[in-house]
Amino acid sequence: MHGFSFAAPATTTEALSEASDRSAFLAGGTTLVDLMKLDVMTPAKVIDINDLPMRGIQRGRDGITIGALERMTDVALSRDVANLYPVVSQALFASASGQLRNMASIGGNLLQRTRCDYFRDVTTPCNKRLPGSGCPAQTGENRGHAILGTSAACVATHASDLAVALVAMDAKVRLQSKEGERLVALTDFYRLPGDTPSVENVLKPGELITQIHLPRLSWARMSAYVKVRDRSSYEFALASAAVALDLRGDKVLDARIAVGGVGTKPWRLPQVEEALKGKTATEETFTAAAAKAAEGARPLSHNEFKVVLVQRTIVRALMSVRGVR
Repeated sequence: MHGFSFAAPATTTEALSEASDRSAFLAGGTTLVDLMKLDVMTPAKVIDINDLPMRGIQRGRDGITIGALERMTDVALSRDVANLYPVVSQALFASASGQLRNMASIGGNLLQRTRCDYFRDVTTPCNKRLPGSGCPAQTGENRGHAILGTSAACVATHASDLAVALVAMDAKVRLQSKEGERLVALTDFYRLPGDTPSVENVLKPGELITQIHLPRLSWARMSAYVKVRDRSSYEFALASAAVALDLRGDKVLDARIAVGGVGTKPWRLPQVEEALKGKTATEETFTAAAAKAAEGARPLSHNEFKVVLVQRTIVRALMSVRGVR
């Protein structure tokens, strides 16, 4: 681990004044400290933000607002979150391990880095870690890598389960910097790798996520998160699906679908949503709609199975929602 200076400001203003393009904010530390030990991340200054006023889960007329420093376990156990947005609670419980969920912050979870082995191994090239060095995953070990949103520069998957659920729910993040605040839809927050995979989101240097807002959606109660992985806990998704259905009897009025484990960012599927609208909520309907999920997919040598897997994961998630009526 490289040497660094340390600060623990008491206010958000102080934290922002300490920040620069060579600093990193520390919340739960479950990603940052891990990557610092590997020398993947080498900030010159670490700014502990745990004393900042960025906590609380507040239910209002327009939805639920979650402070970025809330821990994953606390959000997953929130009665309002579990009852009104079960997909979010389920995604959190499917993440990491109990010990990590107790430590990790909501904001930090959204900013966690990919688990691509090439990214985490400083002895190998990686365009995300060292721009211009190459992407060995293109022809190397790529079973767990992305099939959607990839480029010649990067095929790494986004790691967060929570982000997939939040994207499905049209969540927004509030960002704060020295210049002020802004509200950004989570679908617009993450960037495709293109030629610059090292730039993963729209955060400016020294900018903080302070809140996450879940907009009011009455039928979000009819939602679910399904995660397929190699083992039942402490494992990242090979494919996952966050779904919600607005049903009138057996008819689908509206739908929300996003998938993980297959994209370079949390992947919303408007074409699948449109294919469900106005149709009868049957397994056959779900299967036909889910077939559109892999449109534009570019599988690699070891992960072509994800094309079918993500389709089946969506169907399984939709059937689980349909079954609770």
